[in-house]
Amino acid sequence: MALLIACNAAAYAFLAPLVRWVIITSGQPLRLEVFPELIAALAASAIMVWSIDRRPWSSLDLHRAAARPRLLSFGWLTGGMTIGAACAVLFVAGLLRFRASPGDGSWLGAAGRISLVLIPAALAEELMCRGYLLTVIRECVGERWAIVLTSVLFGVLHLQNPDATAVSVVVVVLAGVMLAGARVVGGSLYAAWMAHLAWNWVMAVLLHSTVSGLRFEAPGYFAEATGPSWLSGGSWGPEGGLVAATGLVVTIVLLSRRRREESLHDG
Repeated sequence: MALLIACNAAAYAFLAPLVRWVIITSGQPLRLEVFPELIAALAASAIMVWSIDRRPWSSLDLHRAAARPRLLSFGWLTGGMTIGAACAVLFVAGLLRFRASPGDGSWLGAAGRISLVLIPAALAEELMCRGYLLTVIRECVGERWAIVLTSVLFGVLHLQNPDATAVSVVVVVLAGVMLAGARVVGGSLYAAWMAHLAWNWVMAVLLHSTVSGLRFEAPGYFAEATGPSWLSGGSWGPEGGLVAATGLVVTIVLLSRRRREESLHDG
């Protein structure tokens, strides 16, 4: 963790001027601060794995075989279908409404710029929470506690987001369990990355809703969670309420069942 903080400070110091220049030159609302975070997470992980622990990169489930298309698809469907189903339930129940957006511009252009942020952001968070830390905690206290502890850390990291509530943070913790399950079941951190990316992409790009309290570009329309925030997520977004939590629990149960079946087969 100390190494991650040091790498993060160094990456920001070197890249902040370049990030500001790109934003000013492009004239687009790009949130490129995620790139220093990703570089810091990669650097800290690489130093710990190669220089200090002297273990293979595969110990983080980041080897080439872990990036097979089947595993990437598994991760994408795990995250995308879970939040997609929750949003569909909210829409049918009248708790998610679409409104016209005053912003104009290209839908595809906005989708590209949003994806430019979501892709590295998801990978950085996976490296920080379910990469090296999950590996070493699992070796010390076992898989279940590793998933619990890294998921709680994931929730704590989101406390600083706008409009965070106790319910929304609990849902983030459950999302962390789902993402850890994607890594463990798939044997691939890339799968967890795809699950994380799909979860955010469905909300930010397809629905133009807030994501963990953060608002992105919304040309033409945006989705707004209505009703009690503990149920629909409110201003945090459709991922922050009881409906999303229920969907996560269902997915976690399915992943857990698949994990037990694999353990029995291996045994």
